[in-house]
Amino acid sequence: MADALPDNVPANPGPAGGKAPLFGLSFLDNLAEMTMLRQVGLMVGLAASVAIGFAVVLWSQQPDYRPLYGSLAGMDAKQVMETLAAADIAYTVEPNSGALLVKADDVSRARLKLAAAGVTPTDSNIGFEILDKDQGLGTSQFMEATRYRRGLEGELARTISSLNNVKGARVHLAIPKSSVFVRDERKPSASVLVELYGGRSLEPGQVQAIINLVATSVPELNKSQITVVDQKGNLLSDQAQNSELTMAGKQFDYSRRMESMLTQRVHNILQPVLGNDRYKAEVSADVDFSAVESTSEQFNPDQPALRSEQSTSEQRTASNGPQGVPGALSNQPPSPASAPQQTAQGGAAGAGMIQPGQPLLDANGQQIMDPATGQPMLAPYPADKRSQSTRNFELDRSISHTKQQQGRVNRLSVAVVIDDKVNINPANGEVTQVPWTSDQLARFTRLVQDAVGFDASRGDSVSVINVPFSTERAEVVADIPFYSQPWFWDVLKQVLGVLFILVLVFGVLRPVLNNITGHGRNKQVAGIGSDAEMGSLDGELANDRVSLGGPQSIMLPSPSEGYDAQLNAIKSLVAEDPGRVAQVVKEWINADE
Repeated sequence: MADALPDNVPANPGPAGGKAPLFGLSFLDNLAEMTMLRQVGLMVGLAASVAIGFAVVLWSQQPDYRPLYGSLAGMDAKQVMETLAAADIAYTVEPNSGALLVKADDVSRARLKLAAAGVTPTDSNIGFEILDKDQGLGTSQFMEATRYRRGLEGELARTISSLNNVKGARVHLAIPKSSVFVRDERKPSASVLVELYGGRSLEPGQVQAIINLVATSVPELNKSQITVVDQKGNLLSDQAQNSELTMAGKQFDYSRRMESMLTQRVHNILQPVLGNDRYKAEVSADVDFSAVESTSEQFNPDQPALRSEQSTSEQRTASNGPQGVPGALSNQPPSPASAPQQTAQGGAAGAGMIQPGQPLLDANGQQIMDPATGQPMLAPYPADKRSQSTRNFELDRSISHTKQQQGRVNRLSVAVVIDDKVNINPANGEVTQVPWTSDQLARFTRLVQDAVGFDASRGDSVSVINVPFSTERAEVVADIPFYSQPWFWDVLKQVLGVLFILVLVFGVLRPVLNNITGHGRNKQVAGIGSDAEMGSLDGELANDRVSLGGPQSIMLPSPSEGYDAQLNAIKSLVAEDPGRVAQVVKEWINADE
């Protein structure tokens, strides 16, 4: 029985004991013995592994691409690609966003090439060039007004889009039709939609500038009738209309700028003397922004002056002759005489009234002679005399109108702290720090006072003290970690690509190829095959398992295994190859005979 086993139970079926392998490749025979499903799965797995390997290699070698522009809106994509191709600049298009990507090293050069070729973003807004188009003969007045308004909206949108933080803008004007009736007159209004760049915003001053720009571009448009909105729906014009808050912000900025200017002056005067990081200076300015207007008028009564004088003198003398215009009034009889209320004293009373032009008589009845002429003095005729004088005097008067300027400095407070003086011993190079003397601090104080414009009448204060600085005052600059360096990710991509290829080769492809070529199966039956050729199978098989060759190899249990295992293996052998089992039994019978 032992002699029959070596002839009928081959231990190492191979090319030497059977037919030659297909095309001289033994793994093709093993591949042919597999089922169709396993063959297809194996081929798909190998193809996928090779494809993934090539993809990883290409990914690790792919250069870093950056967007050429954030958006190609308003640009001719075909012209851009032709310009890049002519400049020999590699580019690609991101499929999701449609952004044009170029290598990081070629971004600046690509933009310069496009600018040189005249390929720049163009504005899609339509301005006054719409009026250059030929209008039909039957164009109505409404269409003409609509085209003009559309052109004006486009021009305003272009102007607003030229601001730094504004990416795009749209302007809508509501201009009512003019009416001859004052009570039916309506004012125009406008609304502005601004599209801002990501992460940017408009300051209240910029919003107010947009409002003033639109208001001065449309006749009779009031600034209160303009609305400014951003792309997120935030109302920006409401902030600009709050004039008090806007003015407070401007005043705060003015104060900070003044403090910065004065601090820079102190820095300029102390840095050459003390050096960098040897002092710290801060300035606080109390600025008065109240607007005060005063008017005063003063008079000096001690210095009168005659400004103008007007004098009028009038004298009228009447005689006994006829007077007046001939007529009814002059022909009237004289009025009745009336007795005097008091009688004249002396001889004049007895003599009666002396008529005008008659010689004057004294008390004795003698004529009164004029001593100057020697002629008798005559009684005077009746006369009217009027004298009027007007004099205008001016007093010394002064009028003054005073308006205090806003932003007047009420008080300055300057604080300067100085580090100790550094002394270096020239002999041994030892560095020591000693405090500054009082005279030196006084000199520094005078320098600071002159630099900031010290005024004691305003109550300004300047404090210069000497205090040793802390040794840890220097700002610690954090080191950039290596994983944040640009070169790290390039190296990491290369390393990951190599590791993935190694895992793919040694973890997937090598076991699959070993399984196909049958190396593992040859190793399992290598020892048994050598013993079978020598014919030593009589009970000394140890724990090795014997493999029966054939279309499908069957592993026989070792002698140390139980009876059930050996029985199951024999049943399987009988079911798989009954002819060989019959031959073995026949050999046993012949051996017994």
